[in-house]
Amino acid sequence: MAVALILAGGYGKRLRPLTDDRPKPLVEVAGRPIIAWQIDWLKNNGIANIVVLAGYHKEKIIEYLGSGSKLGVSVSYVVEDEPLGTGGAIRNARLTYSSQDAFVVVNGDIITNVDVKPLFETLNSNSDAVAAMALVQLKSPYGIVEVDGSGRIKAFKEKPVLGDYWINAGVYVMRPSIVDHLPEKGDVERTTFPRLASEGRLLAVKYTLDKFYWRSIDTFKDLEEASEELKALAKVAA
Repeated sequence: MAVALILAGGYGKRLRPLTDDRPKPLVEVAGRPIIAWQIDWLKNNGIANIVVLAGYHKEKIIEYLGSGSKLGVSVSYVVEDEPLGTGGAIRNARLTYSSQDAFVVVNGDIITNVDVKPLFETLNSNSDAVAAMALVQLKSPYGIVEVDGSGRIKAFKEKPVLGDYWINAGVYVMRPSIVDHLPEKGDVERTTFPRLASEGRLLAVKYTLDKFYWRSIDTFKDLEEASEELKALAKVAA
C-alpha cells in the first residue's frame, strides 16, 4: 500500500491569528480541519498509510489525529526540531518511504479531489523520471473585462479559469531516489524541482477544474471562499 506524506510543519503566518495556537492543517474549512479533508481524499484514492511531517504546534496535530484510527487510517509522525522547509522535511522522513516504489507528497494547506492514479502511472511510464507533479489550471483572482476592437466593453467575467496557464497543485508522486536531490534545509519548489526540470526528470499531470476540485488555503479570503465552495459541493452530492 502506498504511503502519503503530508507537509504540516509550516507557520501559516498569513492566517494569523487563527494559526497562533494551531498549525495551518488544523484550520477549519466548512467546519472541518484541512487535514481531515485531506485524509478523506487520500482514503478515497486507496491510501490509508499516512505520515504527517510536523513541526509548528506538532502536539496539536498529534492530539487531533492520534493513531488515525478514528478517521479510518494509520497515521505516524516525523517531527522536525527546527524548520527544514519542504525539501528538508521530505528528506528528514526518508526512512518512511525508502522501501516504497513510489509515494505521495501533499502540501498541508490544500483541499482537492484529484485522482492520484495518473500520477503513479505517469511516473511508472518513465524510468528516468524522479517525480510527477499535479498541475491545475490557474483561476484568476480578479474579474476580467472583455473589450471589442473599437474599445467598447462587451462583458465582465468573474474570476474565470485561465485555461492555458497551469500551476503547481502541491500534490506529487515521487520515487525514493528523490532523496538524492533534496536539500537538508530548503524548499523543494526552489531547489529540487528546478534542477529536476532542467534535467528532464520531472513529469507533469494536468487536472482541469471542470472535472476536479482544488483550492489552496493561504489567506482569509481563500478560507471563506473554499468554505462556501465545499458547502455547495456537499449540497450537489446530496
